[in-house]
Amino acid sequence: MDLLCIGSTGLVGSHVLNLALKDPRVSKITVLSRREVPQDDPKLKVEIVDFDHLPSEASWWKADAVICTLGTTIKVAGSKEAFRRVDLEYPLQVAKMARDHGTGTYVLNSAMGADSHSNFFYNQVKGELEDRLSSMNFKSLTLVRPGLIGGERTDVRLGEEMAKSVMKVLEPILPKSLRINQPAQIAKAILEAALAQEKGVKIISSKELLGSGTL
Repeated sequence: MDLLCIGSTGLVGSHVLNLALKDPRVSKITVLSRREVPQDDPKLKVEIVDFDHLPSEASWWKADAVICTLGTTIKVAGSKEAFRRVDLEYPLQVAKMARDHGTGTYVLNSAMGADSHSNFFYNQVKGELEDRLSSMNFKSLTLVRPGLIGGERTDVRLGEEMAKSVMKVLEPILPKSLRINQPAQIAKAILEAALAQEKGVKIISSKELLGSGTL
């Protein structure tokens, strides 16, 4: 299996990369990144790119599956426009180029509440991305929708950390759909979807992720 990954330096993306490197079913991993990836493995090829000027005819576009875990926040991006560029335009550009070169599988780490008609800008952008990917006719498209993600990020997100603290206390009484999803659970679901290449559009909910086990 030949994978093309974007977002591999992030919390979930780094977990996916570590799993893929250890998985004997994966023979090659190409990571498109704006910065170096702290991994050294014969299966791994890191391509430093400018996502605003991606080469249209690079050999890496032909893969067995694309895994997208790319994402930011409005605070980190600096504006709604910059956030939209990272969370919508870049994933779509990669999807289009990969699809044009015959790649038939795309797996997206999206978000619970993704809805292009949402009143919340974050959910609206995530929903628009899902809608536009669904119209691209991938043979296999998986939309993974975690809720609040556990684990330690390199960028501190104060609102998320406060929410995690509250949810940890309330977890015994919370329904599964509202509990924290651990990055290992999400990564496992993402990689398995890429390897399975199940036909059509599949949505994996936050509740389903809790049933995927830990690593």
